[in-house]
Amino acid sequence: MSFRVTVPASSANLGPGFDAFGLALGLYDVVDVEVTEQGLDIDVIDAGAGGVEDVPRDESHLVVRAIRRTCEHLGVKTPGLRLVCRNAIPHARGLGSSAAAVVTGIAAAYAIAEVPLNDDALQLAAEFEGHADNVAASLYGGLVLAWTEGKRFHAERLTAHPSIRPLLAVPAVRSSTEATRGLLPGHVPHVDAAFNVGRAALAVLALTERTDLLLPGSEDRLHQDYRSSAYPESARLVRELRASGVAASISGAGPTVLALTLEGIMPRTVGVEGFDVTELPVDTRGVQVAAQ
Repeated sequence: MSFRVTVPASSANLGPGFDAFGLALGLYDVVDVEVTEQGLDIDVIDAGAGGVEDVPRDESHLVVRAIRRTCEHLGVKTPGLRLVCRNAIPHARGLGSSAAAVVTGIAAAYAIAEVPLNDDALQLAAEFEGHADNVAASLYGGLVLAWTEGKRFHAERLTAHPSIRPLLAVPAVRSSTEATRGLLPGHVPHVDAAFNVGRAALAVLALTERTDLLLPGSEDRLHQDYRSSAYPESARLVRELRASGVAASISGAGPTVLALTLEGIMPRTVGVEGFDVTELPVDTRGVQVAAQ
C-alpha cells in the first residue's frame, strides 16, 4: 500500500478571529507514504520550507506521531512505514506547518485503515494543536470558522469571496507559537473584547460577501499588539499596510504578514525589505489523498 498526501498551508486568526478563523492557502506539503512490513524510514526534502535540518527522522516526527495515534484510535495495527516528505510550508512562520503535518498523518492513517475521513479527524487533529483553526483549514480547505463545546472541537467551512487575493510577506526570522502565546495577558479590557466581537462578525461578512469591508473587518485589539515585541518588523509592516488601506494582519502566531488584497499587489510606499512577498490562492480542496 502506498499513497500521496497533499496538504495546504493555512493562516489563522485573520485579525480579530483569534483561535476561530482559518484560511487554507495554495502552498503544499506533499508526503509519500508506503506501508512496509516493519521499521521506519523517513526522508525529508526541503521544497521551500526554509530549512528542514531540525526535522526529526524518528518516531518523534509529527506526521509519524499523528499516524500512530490515529491508527490506535481506528483500531488498526500500526504498520512499518516509509515516508518521503517534501516540505514547502515554512516552519515557525505562522503558516500552519505543524497543523499540516498533523493533518497529513491523520489522513494517512485513515487511508491505511481504508476509512473515509470523518468528523473524528478534526477532533484528533485539534487535540494535537489545542485549537482547531489551522487544522480545520488544512482538512477542509477554504475559509473555516472553528469553536469548542466542552471538550469537543467543531468547524464549519465557508467559501471565501473569489476576488480575494492573499499576499504573504514571510520574513527570515522564526516565531514560536508557545512563546508568543506566553505574551498574551490573562485578562483584556471589556471594551477591547467587545470591539473584537463586532469586528469578528464583520470579518465573516467581509470575507464572504462584502470585500469593501475587509479593512475594518480585519482589525484586532485582542492579541496582535500584545505579541508585537516578538516580531517588531512584522508589526511595523502591518501598520504600514493598514495605513495604506490594505487589510493586513499577523498570520497565526507570526511572524508572517497576511494581506488580503483584491489586486495581488503590495503598495509601493510600503517597505518590504527582509520579507519574501508571495501571492497565494485560497485553497478550496483541503487535504488530498491519492493512491500510487
